[in-house]
Amino acid sequence: MRLRLPVRGPAALKVLAAAGAAAAPVQLVWGGPSEPPRAPLRPPWAPALELESGAVLFSPNAICQFFFLCRGDAPSDLGNQWLEWEATELQPVAAAALYARLVLGRKAPEAVQALREPLAHIDQSLARTGAAFLAGDTPSVADVVVWGTLFPVLPEESSLPGELQALRTWFQNVTLLEACREAADSVLMPEALLEFKSYLQKQPPPCLAMHKATSNEPEEEEGSERALTEEEIAAAADAWARGAAALPKPWQPQKPVLPVEGMRNVLITSALPYVNNVPHLGNIIGCVLSADTFARYCRLRNWNTLYVCGTDEYGTATETKAVEEGLTPQEICDKYHAIHADIYRWFDISFDCFGRTTTPRQTTIAQDIFQRLLARGCLLQDTVEQLQCEGCRRFLADRFVEGTCPFCGYEEARGDQCDKCGKLINAVELKSPQCKLCRGVPVVKPTQHLFLDLPKLEQRLEAWLEQSWATGDWTANARYITRSWIRDGLKPRCITRDLKWGTPVPLDGFRDKVFYVWFDAPIGYLSITASYTDQWERWWKNPQQVELYNFMAKDNVPFHSVVFPCSLLGADDNYTLVNHLIATEYLNYEDGKFSKSRGVGVFGDMAKDTGIPADTWRFYLLYLRPEGQDSAFSWSDLMLKNNSELLNNLGNFINRAGMFVCKFFGGTVPSMVLAPDDKRLLARVTLELRQYHQLLEKVRIRDALRCILSISRHGNQYIQVNEPWKRIKGDEKDRQRAGTVTGVAVNMASLLAVMLQPYMPSVSLAIQGQLCIPPDCFVLSHDFTCTLPPGHRVGTVSPLFQKLEPERVEALRRRFGGGQAKQTPPAPETLVAPADPQRLQELMQEVARQGNHVRQLKASKAEKAQVEVEVAKLLELKKQLASAEGKSPEVPVPKGKQKK
Repeated sequence: MRLRLPVRGPAALKVLAAAGAAAAPVQLVWGGPSEPPRAPLRPPWAPALELESGAVLFSPNAICQFFFLCRGDAPSDLGNQWLEWEATELQPVAAAALYARLVLGRKAPEAVQALREPLAHIDQSLARTGAAFLAGDTPSVADVVVWGTLFPVLPEESSLPGELQALRTWFQNVTLLEACREAADSVLMPEALLEFKSYLQKQPPPCLAMHKATSNEPEEEEGSERALTEEEIAAAADAWARGAAALPKPWQPQKPVLPVEGMRNVLITSALPYVNNVPHLGNIIGCVLSADTFARYCRLRNWNTLYVCGTDEYGTATETKAVEEGLTPQEICDKYHAIHADIYRWFDISFDCFGRTTTPRQTTIAQDIFQRLLARGCLLQDTVEQLQCEGCRRFLADRFVEGTCPFCGYEEARGDQCDKCGKLINAVELKSPQCKLCRGVPVVKPTQHLFLDLPKLEQRLEAWLEQSWATGDWTANARYITRSWIRDGLKPRCITRDLKWGTPVPLDGFRDKVFYVWFDAPIGYLSITASYTDQWERWWKNPQQVELYNFMAKDNVPFHSVVFPCSLLGADDNYTLVNHLIATEYLNYEDGKFSKSRGVGVFGDMAKDTGIPADTWRFYLLYLRPEGQDSAFSWSDLMLKNNSELLNNLGNFINRAGMFVCKFFGGTVPSMVLAPDDKRLLARVTLELRQYHQLLEKVRIRDALRCILSISRHGNQYIQVNEPWKRIKGDEKDRQRAGTVTGVAVNMASLLAVMLQPYMPSVSLAIQGQLCIPPDCFVLSHDFTCTLPPGHRVGTVSPLFQKLEPERVEALRRRFGGGQAKQTPPAPETLVAPADPQRLQELMQEVARQGNHVRQLKASKAEKAQVEVEVAKLLELKKQLASAEGKSPEVPVPKGKQKK
């Protein structure tokens, strides 16, 4: 085989290093690449591997993998995951950093800053596994590929951050490999880099070019602190001056929400939570809360948005739970559907429809898809070996069987999947199987089942995946998991089960069976939409006008990226298929996993009993959303983020901005005369706002939250530097300066109220009420404008957040550390009830009106008794508002006494 390598550029580095490391028998040809028909579609500096069969490989990663496969190194799951991460996460950032070094002349430390997030990811992964290399204790193709991408940007190990010790050791070890050293000497010659620089200068800059890598720490805000151009500052000042009139008018969709010609129509689903359990915090962030945050953002962008979800109610697990609790399957579904709905209502999840799968519409739509698959030859019949319990006189569906995993030896593996190693299992493969109902030992017997012919649909699936990946936003883990399923070729998948509780199979010879839950459940998205509107096909059979976003945890990926799409492709009825598949990693609890049986962790029905408001839970879960790797809930970290980020940063800034208007300017926004420093601040806020948009458009929800906190941090610094509380006591020039600072700050608070809405809707509404922000301003644009102009009156301003004390947090840690399922929960310190948004708005308006009335009485020197009566009314309204917001009403402290 012949490996063609271009003279210029570092693209050949990893390929040459892989060839050397794998001792691949290749003939090296230096110069321009061969020119097959597709050559113009790829960069001229890309390498090419010409195989003896005549096939040509162009992807550097594919070439590297091929070399190691030829050596006999079978790809590991971990190695493949690193390759996927390198291609989707590392490469774009490294390319931008290399462009900045070679073309823009940036120094190595700046490249390190741009790469700090992926570098930290590598360091944490190495430290966590304790292995010397990325996929184990010996170098693999993953090490060569990741090193090959990093080395041209960071040619010296000394340029790596000193605190990333595991990364530094790994980087040094790989650099010292003979194959890597020789490749670097051959490829990264000064002449070659000079030629590559000349080539890059003729190309447009990478779309990610050195933008700020979001962080929550002030000292890490290098990206937003870059030098602003005069054009950026002038543009920000112009946008500010245009005011609220420049904002788009908020879109009010019709009810029910239906696609609109010419608009961006966004259909959002979150994986249907299974009805037989109570969701824990990890379930909530992985599916419904992430989807809700994005749905709220879409609505603020005036995108026509429908968000549907519901409980998945059929299948073995429901029958099992019914047996455990002595109820019928329908009673179990009714009980837990109500529990789920109540939990999501408390967390303020803004479903357009939260339905369920045990409906006649589900039966109709599922059976129609089945009949279409049958008519098009996409189903197979086959005899399968299945476990039968002679004591129960029934075939045992997967979840009615437990045993030892044949792969990892876990002793409580289910008959369909091992919870420890994650591998899918055929129940008959289990060692020492037991019937979950009677604990008897089942026997293997043959039974007839129907299969979805995935091999027949594989080519259509791959063509669709290629198109969806090219145009949509799929998370790296979703792409990796999907590729791992199709890598070795698809196999027929059984879609029927020997159960009573499920959608009946409408075919003679199989009418005593039901559909397997993973064939049936995703069809629930369609049937729940059909329960919402009889025009559901305008959403689900309209791929030309509708963008579909699926949200889920990573364990649900293959069913949404392979099985369900194949069902819809085979049914051949112009179905809307997923454009953007968003999968999270896992959220763990403290040092372990959530466990209802052991009483470990916070579950949805317990969160409200902690006395911590729903919006604080939302904030913290979204703050540590496991986007790139698993993360862990921590009580001490929750306290830290609440007290530092919410109370001292965000809440402090918004409260101070509003209070200055009330205290120094009688509740009216003062006139503003912008100085150069003010205009620079407007430009910085605009940069953060635009990055917030860039991140949320890519559904990087956690990172976008950092932009909000960064803006409030800029605001606090702005107030501290300008000291309006001192300037208001000075001469006319100082008073004008105090007015400008106060006016800019309260407008920043107004912007934050809108940006916060997807994350903390009740807090956002509270800010809107306190500052009397016009409803027409609750829409997101890409510019920071003056929405609260001089003369605008604000309402009553009060603190938004409460401090979490260490004693209280420690008590919660003990309570949820194990055994709370057997305890009677203590009375909560604060009562957090689901707030009716309309009532909340009414109360805010009443508090504002009553506050103004009291101020007018005091200003007109009304009788003391009359003032006291009106103050009492105001205090009562504030108590009602605090209760509606989920806060503890504070008892007023008499004058002259201090709070203890």
